[in-house]
Amino acid sequence: MAGHRTRTTLAACAALSLAALAGAATAPPGNAAAGERTVAVARKAPLPVLVDCFEKARVRPADFVLACGDGNSRLVSLHWSQWNARKAVGQGVNVVNDCKPYCAAGTFRSHAVKVRLDRAASWTKHPGVPHYTRLTLVYPDGRPAGYRTVMTYTLWN
Repeated sequence: MAGHRTRTTLAACAALSLAALAGAATAPPGNAAAGERTVAVARKAPLPVLVDCFEKARVRPADFVLACGDGNSRLVSLHWSQWNARKAVGQGVNVVNDCKPYCAAGTFRSHAVKVRLDRAASWTKHPGVPHYTRLTLVYPDGRPAGYRTVMTYTLWN
């Protein structure tokens, strides 16, 4: 008989414990003044992407074609020191065809470049995905003929 009473007592305690846990799980958010705590879960926004010539989203690419039509200007050997919601900063090499005497017979020349991406906005193709809309290139040592030391481009959407 004592064994039956012990099992009944244990079953009752277990049921009460489960009921207490269920009540706590469904209770409304607590009162901080009463010592209760609530935890807010922050949803992290996706990082902006760089949209390439083939409308592919890229993050921290090692290369990037600037002249989609003919490939006569591209960024290579890219190394990124920052890539966040506000901006991306990196450095690499801008390989540009001098098109002399004409582009098909031209020579590709390399120029060191600092790269900055900014002005993130919603991407038309994927509205939930932000993409950088502006690219700035700074040529610290020499630049392609006809280029300024700082060149700024609006990127496609």
